[in-house]
Amino acid sequence: MVSLQLKPNFLAPDVDEIGTKKDDYVTSNQTESCFVFNSNHSLPIIEQRKRLPIYKYRKDILYCLEKNQVLIVVGETGSGKSTQLPQYLYELGWHTKGVIGLTQPRRISAITLANRVALERGEIIGDTVGFVVKFLEKCSDATAIKYMTEGILLRELLTDPLLMRYSVIVIDEAHERSLITDIILGLLKKIVSKRPALKLVISSATIDADDFADFFKANSSIILSVEGRSHPIGTFYLNKPCADYVNEAVETVWKIHKKEAQGDILVFLTGQEEVMQAVSLTKDYMSSNDDSTLQPVPMYGSLTHREQLKVFFAAEKGVRKVVYATNIAETSITIPGVVYVVDCGFMKLKWFDSDSATDQLVVVPISKATAIQRAGRAGRTRSGKVYRLFTEEDYEKLPDRFPPEIRRCELSAMILALAALGISNILKFNFPSAPPAKNVLAALETLHALGAIDNDGTLTKPLGYFMAEMPLPPMLSRMLYMSVSMGCSEEILTIISMLQVESVFAQPATGQGQIKARVAKRHFEVAEGDLLTLLNVFTAFVENDQSKQFCRTYYLNYRNLNCAYELREQLVKLAKKHTNISLKSCEGNVETICKCITSAFFLNAAYLHYTGVYKRIQGGLDLYIHPLSTLYTLPQPQYIIFTELVHTTKLFMSNVTVIREEWLAELSSHYYYKTSG
Repeated sequence: MVSLQLKPNFLAPDVDEIGTKKDDYVTSNQTESCFVFNSNHSLPIIEQRKRLPIYKYRKDILYCLEKNQVLIVVGETGSGKSTQLPQYLYELGWHTKGVIGLTQPRRISAITLANRVALERGEIIGDTVGFVVKFLEKCSDATAIKYMTEGILLRELLTDPLLMRYSVIVIDEAHERSLITDIILGLLKKIVSKRPALKLVISSATIDADDFADFFKANSSIILSVEGRSHPIGTFYLNKPCADYVNEAVETVWKIHKKEAQGDILVFLTGQEEVMQAVSLTKDYMSSNDDSTLQPVPMYGSLTHREQLKVFFAAEKGVRKVVYATNIAETSITIPGVVYVVDCGFMKLKWFDSDSATDQLVVVPISKATAIQRAGRAGRTRSGKVYRLFTEEDYEKLPDRFPPEIRRCELSAMILALAALGISNILKFNFPSAPPAKNVLAALETLHALGAIDNDGTLTKPLGYFMAEMPLPPMLSRMLYMSVSMGCSEEILTIISMLQVESVFAQPATGQGQIKARVAKRHFEVAEGDLLTLLNVFTAFVENDQSKQFCRTYYLNYRNLNCAYELREQLVKLAKKHTNISLKSCEGNVETICKCITSAFFLNAAYLHYTGVYKRIQGGLDLYIHPLSTLYTLPQPQYIIFTELVHTTKLFMSNVTVIREEWLAELSSHYYYKTSG
């Protein structure tokens, strides 16, 4: 029997479940660029615009918006709605009544679309047309057409609850039904009721338009369908399931390259690791066959903006381009020249698990809607083919579509944002799809434990307001807040930046390369865990002048490290603007850093059970250290903290930090208490 035992002390009134997990804030190092692919680039701008499918609907769109407050436009990617809608509104004079605002779900979409519209207007970005994304802004007092991410619009609502600066709001790619999309739609329903002069355009690529129309039926809504440019698509299935879809995808690409007519290939995989593995395997195929007529290009979220744009450039004459991409290529962007699509049949999906009380990133089979969306990438310029790496029988078993993100993810960041807007009763808030009550209660418990809200659900001062203002997940914003008083904000800013990008450790596909990469990683590893290891990597990267050669020598991902560096610079600028943040270094005091991490992630504490597995203190769930963790091959520490859970064959803890038992009661006495027994 253990003499001392730590147990969670539930403090929030009438709440029985706790959930915590950072939101999916993936940041890309994206600088502005005036390059956007256009298949009619040799024509004058006016002719290019007239050739877009949406052009013949121009008068219909303007008439419908004049007669109705809410317009739902249904049109496939490539119809021109994202670039032409704001210009039609501008040409009719809507900008004289206020800014024309357009939201995009991704940074790259907002930046490239804004640059394209500015190019069509013969202006430089930041004049009539501008954009605002996380940590980057190109706008002026003259900006009348403003592209932005959904998160930016949500933050503007904090200072302008009725969006009085805007005459029209366009919500693009609404069919993706992200968490922020649903929050904004719920808020806009209230706003358009109070501001009859404000016009709302909802752009969707699927038949979800009926759901949006029902949601806004009290606000005079109408649906308008815009045809896209599509060509016949041949669909092919496997005769039997494959054991390894990454290898199967590369083999399929090679067969297409050798047997099919000229045309680029787009391959859908689930994440960065698989994308880079496929690129490496393709290069091996090319090397062993002495073939240089294939050009593999990666495409995933944490690539720099410059690297992402490479997929839009045509390959050299006689060379076929193959783009290995995550689901970032499903919507928002059209990659030119794609004739063949290879669909692995899987995707990564966030799902809130009530047992572990956290979001888990799970690889799951895609839905039919996703399969159709992916196949549509093949028919943009001419007849295409899609090769699905699963059987037709398995396709028929797929769900029609996934539930909206708001029904399957952790909600603490959402509730924090709504609380900042003065919405205290979340259960009565009118969402397009209501979140499960148990998820809402779990999120309230999390925020209460973090000190962001009080017993009445009201934001606390100053901590709650600070957490709501910072563009970070709740636990990370609390960690940054605590770092000031603990004197380690310089180090914590670095750790936060490193957590916002995908893995900085390169993972070669070959066995010999994997061994060398593992040996190289040991130069940075410390017994305190992964977050201190990441701090060491970043420090060494900066000390070596952000050298690509340094990254090659130590098997580090230069792109992701450079992204983390620029993100840190942006966070430092933001921190300096905030009166509560001062930059201090603990000068290598590891214990201070670990205690600061504990002060924010105490909800994610686990202890080593006598059976050899870890038990989460909250709930007693069996957990395992991730094989890629620094601590995987070291002696198992008694108490640890993790930042996220990854579910594959087991529940694995990633980004693990070693802590001391007494820190939990010392730094979170409101949550943990000691009992004998």
